Amino acid sequence: MNYWPLLGIAIVVVGFALRFNPLLVVVGAAVATGVLAGLDPLAVIEALGKAFNDNRYISVTWIILPVIGLLERYGLQQRARAVIEGMRGATMGKLLVAYLAFRQITSALGMKDIGGHPQAVRPLVAPMAEAAAMKTHGELSGDERDKVKAMAAATDNVGLFFGEDIFFAIASILLIQGVFESAGYRLTPLQLSIWAIPTAICAFLIHGARILAFDRRLGSVSR
Repeated sequence: MNYWPLLGIAIVVVGFALRFNPLLVVVGAAVATGVLAGLDPLAVIEALGKAFNDNRYISVTWIILPVIGLLERYGLQQRARAVIEGMRGATMGKLLVAYLAFRQITSALGMKDIGGHPQAVRPLVAPMAEAAAMKTHGELSGDERDKVKAMAAATDNVGLFFGEDIFFAIASILLIQGVFESAGYRLTPLQLSIWAIPTAICAFLIHGARILAFDRRLGSVSR
């Protein structure tokens, strides 16, 4: 057995430990692995090109992030805050509980990318939650602002994690099905999705209670 291709792993470990450019480290490790496995250099480059072409949708990220950055640059967060400030009865607790429900429902329908930290939490949800907290409790300290932002991010995580398993065509459901099948339990993805509903409901109730309790704690220490 040829163990030389495993040197590619060592290249990755050493390169990251020495803080070299990650892209160069990964490409260098891939080329070294291919050459040590006996492939022609042109074949290695061809394999890299095919992998990039097959996964070219990943490059869409580099289009989305500048768009979000431009929107923030021209006042997206300020407009989000203004919307909340103009709403009567808006509180941080109500806002985040509503977003939690929205995130879980859309994830359960397979629309898991409709939210997320870069495209929803940072430019919209966190500023709106912060504005709602300030509207209700007055000026917040720097530590309290950070906690509000962290709660907004946690709400997105909980909503996605416990909502997506209700959608039977998600990779996690297929993984669970494979594990059960290897143990002798033949279950369909739909059966697993149905059993994910009680967990999602419990997650909503528990995290919703945490959000409302956090909102009350902010009020108890407001100045």
